Amino acid sequence: MNLKTQITKLHYDKNAKGFLFNMLKICSVFYGIASGTKNYLYDKGLIKPKKVNAQVISIGNFTTGGVGKTPVVAEIAKYFIENGEKPAVISRGYGGKLNNKDVHVISDGINLYYKADEAGDEPYWLAVNIDGCAVLTCSNRYNAAKYAVERLGCNKIILDDGFQHRKLYRDIDIVLVDSEKMFGNENLLPAGPLREGMEGFNRLNKLVIVSKNKEHSRAEKLAKILAKKQGVKTVVCKTEPDYVYNIMSGEHLEKGTEITAISAIGQPEQFYQFLESDYTIKDKITFDDHHQYVLSDIENINGNIVTTEKDAVKLALFNKANIFALKLKSIINVEELLNL
Repeated sequence: MNLKTQITKLHYDKNAKGFLFNMLKICSVFYGIASGTKNYLYDKGLIKPKKVNAQVISIGNFTTGGVGKTPVVAEIAKYFIENGEKPAVISRGYGGKLNNKDVHVISDGINLYYKADEAGDEPYWLAVNIDGCAVLTCSNRYNAAKYAVERLGCNKIILDDGFQHRKLYRDIDIVLVDSEKMFGNENLLPAGPLREGMEGFNRLNKLVIVSKNKEHSRAEKLAKILAKKQGVKTVVCKTEPDYVYNIMSGEHLEKGTEITAISAIGQPEQFYQFLESDYTIKDKITFDDHHQYVLSDIENINGNIVTTEKDAVKLALFNKANIFALKLKSIINVEELLNL
């Protein structure tokens, strides 16, 4: 088990202890000072975010990785397109080979300009799966948003993973929470998964409880509890398995088939659980989040390989006929979500 995997396990262990955890706790003190100072300066207006001539909606979270932002971003973008708007998704482009200090147009809504390994798995997936939506990457979200508005004519900006990126003014701040993982061990990075303290609740407009189960009563109960406790409007996003399809041919994989499950996402446990209910998993292979696949990762695997759609966009580069992806469906009332 590598160090990153060990730390991730600690993040979601409420009884975490030991030398490594104690060292991380010390580092968390300095992280908290830096994070708190930044937020204080913005909250008091000592640093002002920059504005663009478009409505800006930020989709983010309190914790690191795997909450389920990308499908929600896609649903919002599709909603805008259906209502005659021209949206753009702005991403940092984490995991891609492009220099993210520069603005890169992954898609202008019509044409696709980069491959998955260049753009990063999430921006590429969004570009491929949302017709009519521009997707741009840059570490400076303001520069990317300004480009989208002035050069591409976009009038709606959706920030993918933008809650802690406060340089760009946003009209709506939406935060997602995993109904199972919640806030992990409730420690700040790097000892825990929290990117900032719970005072962040003071600036969000909507809280989304993401339920990655076939049964959603827990998420619905948590939504009511957090709405009352934190005084924030809360909705539930139901994420459910739809079907498994071949990424080359589109053919659906028959239920009950023996498979090897592969993933490189922040929290892969639910992905495996979704597959276990319908397929026989002979092996599970888990890579670090945003892993850049090489052919040797899969070339010796016999039989059907099933992965996530985010992983599939990178594995497709190998043109292997035995790779399938799990299609998920996200059920959320976007109109309710955007109505403040």
